[in-house]
Amino acid sequence: MFSINSRTLTPALRLRTPVRCASTHASKGPLAGVTVVSLEQAIAAPFCTRQLADLGARVIKIERPGVGDFARNYDNRVNGFASHFVWANRSKESLALDLKKPRDHAILMRLLGKADVLVQNLAPGASARLGLSHDDLKAKHPSLIVCNISGYGPDGPYRDKKAYDLLIQSEAGMLSVTGTGKEPAKVGISIADISAGCYAYSNILAALLQRGNDPERRGVNLDISMLESMAEWMSFPMYYTYQNAPGPTPAGASHAAIYPYGPFETGDGKSVMLGIQNEREWVNFCDKVLGLPDLATDGRFVNNSLRTKNRDALKAKIHEAFADKTSQQVIALLDQAAIANANVNDMQGVWEHPQLKARGRWTEVATPAGPIPALLPPGLTQGGNLPARLDAVPDVGEHNASILAELGIDDSE
Repeated sequence: MFSINSRTLTPALRLRTPVRCASTHASKGPLAGVTVVSLEQAIAAPFCTRQLADLGARVIKIERPGVGDFARNYDNRVNGFASHFVWANRSKESLALDLKKPRDHAILMRLLGKADVLVQNLAPGASARLGLSHDDLKAKHPSLIVCNISGYGPDGPYRDKKAYDLLIQSEAGMLSVTGTGKEPAKVGISIADISAGCYAYSNILAALLQRGNDPERRGVNLDISMLESMAEWMSFPMYYTYQNAPGPTPAGASHAAIYPYGPFETGDGKSVMLGIQNEREWVNFCDKVLGLPDLATDGRFVNNSLRTKNRDALKAKIHEAFADKTSQQVIALLDQAAIANANVNDMQGVWEHPQLKARGRWTEVATPAGPIPALLPPGLTQGGNLPARLDAVPDVGEHNASILAELGIDDSE
């Protein structure tokens, strides 16, 4: 593994023939030719840049020498690599730099001269201290798109607070609508990080389009807050409490405001997830699934508001009707009645999901420990009109030598 040291600045940055940065492999896709430099860690920024790489962008991931992105050490479930890391970091090049050292900082600044986009989700204030704010860079790099991902944004009373996914879920009110009412529950994935990564990704795409239509090719500064991303996703419960109305009651895996909508136990001890969205479906459900057509006109259940209010009584009726049926028998009845339903899968059920297999959504990506399975990104295909790029997950500093050579830096001196 190649590692940068702290030699003196002048010999280390001696130029050979300056060249344009280019990927070590020719990439295809709508973002081929776009170079992204990312000072990233954890999930939000890596997920953003992985999606850019999926579309063909060249992504150069700046990491700490030796240890790299701390998400590399979350676990070792995937042939010794972390499950979060292999998911969010394929198709990237790893450049190990110690940005506190003048030489390595100078390498980064030279690299930015070849970049289209800079992404960072460092701790509050760290990017500005490194001279990587849009204001610091725009004079020398006027076309550079700078995307900053933070917990709370660069101003306001929370600007200096550290922000982790669970803390943002809590601040954004997510915990108030999850769980069972007795105890709140976090969403089981890093939803605040993922939402911020998605908004960073879409804003960068918009900025690239805008720059392409600008005769002067001016870059922009993008400010993505995890709190604001999650607050957008929480807009339904916020509107539900408009003008101090009471909030939705946490209902576990059931819907807080629509019923029946959630898991129901069947006679074989398994559960089936089902959802009723309108009165036509309610009538069909009572008649063709429950075998209780008169239940549709029961005064306790004649509309969704009443069904939600009297959910305990209705749940008992449904469980009684399902008690002599297996989960697969119930699903068959629901399908025949055109009632939306689903299996309650665990992760192994998703690995083996017949729909993902039938649509050819599984492929492989390389890692330093060998190939691993990977899902194709939603909307992208292999060999179609919008092909997905799925290259290797890099080791720390794996691409130092090749990137420095492209920059014309003779590191051997």
